[in-house]
Amino acid sequence: MKILVTGAAGFIGMHVAERLLARGTEVVGLDNLNDYYDPTLKEARLARLRGQAGFRFIRMDVADTQAVETLCRTERFQRVIHLAAQAGVRYSLENPHAYVQANLAGFANILEGCRHGGVEHLVYASSSSVYGGNTRMPFSEHDNVDHPISLYAATKKANELMAHTYSHLYRLPTTGLRFFTVYGPWGRPDMALFKFTAAMVSGQPIEIYNHGDMQRDFTYIDDIVEGIVRIADRPAAPCADFDPARPDPATSAAPYRVYNIGNNGPVKLMTFIEALEAALGREADKRFLPMQPGDVPATYADTRELAEATGFQPGTPIAEGVKRFVDWYRSYYRV
Repeated sequence: MKILVTGAAGFIGMHVAERLLARGTEVVGLDNLNDYYDPTLKEARLARLRGQAGFRFIRMDVADTQAVETLCRTERFQRVIHLAAQAGVRYSLENPHAYVQANLAGFANILEGCRHGGVEHLVYASSSSVYGGNTRMPFSEHDNVDHPISLYAATKKANELMAHTYSHLYRLPTTGLRFFTVYGPWGRPDMALFKFTAAMVSGQPIEIYNHGDMQRDFTYIDDIVEGIVRIADRPAAPCADFDPARPDPATSAAPYRVYNIGNNGPVKLMTFIEALEAALGREADKRFLPMQPGDVPATYADTRELAEATGFQPGTPIAEGVKRFVDWYRSYYRV
C-alpha cells in the first residue's frame, strides 16, 4: 500500500503520516512549507518523519498543476489523504486569494491527479465551518450547508461539491471529513490553545472573543487520526437507497460520503481555559473582546455516522488532551 499524504508537514498531516508508517504503509509526504506560520515548526514535524522507514518527502505546491499531475501518474498511489490547504477563518478576510489558489485550484489538481492516477480512494479535509449560520445542534451531515459565513468555509463546501462531481462523472470514491476544532501536540500556532499557552507562559494576556460566550467541539489529534485512517481503509460506495427526489447531502448514488469527526460534546471556552490554567499551574490574564467576523458561537458534531461506518467515536477528555499539549509545548520550547 502506498499513500500520498498532502500537507505532511502540517499538524494533522504529520500525525497521519506517523500512524500510517507505524503500520507499515509506504507514505509519500507532500508540502510546500509556506510561511503562513513558523516554517521552523513545519521543518521539525518533517524531521520526525524523515527518520522513519517507508517515508519520502516531496516539496511541492498542490496548486502546481503539472507537478501534481506528473506525481500522480508516476507514483500510482492506491489512496490519497489530502490535508494540504490554506487554513484559518480570520486570515481568509485578509488574504482571500490564498484560499482560492490552495483550496480551490489545488483541490482541482488533486482530483485530476486521482482521476488519471488510478487512485482507489480520495479522503480530504473538510471543516465544521461549512455549517456556517446553522443553529440546529448537533450539526448533522444530513443538514443543508449552503450558508457559509467565511471564504474559508465556502472553499471547504466547494471541495465537497467538486469531489461529488468527480465521484459522479468518473466513479472516483471520495470521502470528505468535517473536522471540529482539532488540538494537541505539534498543533498550529494560530489556534486558540497554542496562542493561549504561548501568551500565558510569557506573562501576556489572552484574547477571548465573544466575551467568552463560545462553545467548541474540541477534538484531540489522536482521535482525528484514528478516524482518518479508518475511513481511508473504507472507500466510499454508492448509497443503494439514495432518493434523487429527496437528496441526502451526506450520501449519493455516486461513491461519495461526508462525515463529521468531533468529540460529540461541546465545551465552553471558559471551561477549556480552566483546563489550560490547571495544566500550566497559573491563572490567565483575560481580555474579553467582541465576536470576530466569520466566527460562530458554537459547534457540536453529531458523530453517529462515523461510529456506524468505522466502529469508532472520538472521546479523549479535555483535561487529558490539554495536559498532553502543555507537556509537548514545554518540551519543544524548553519552558
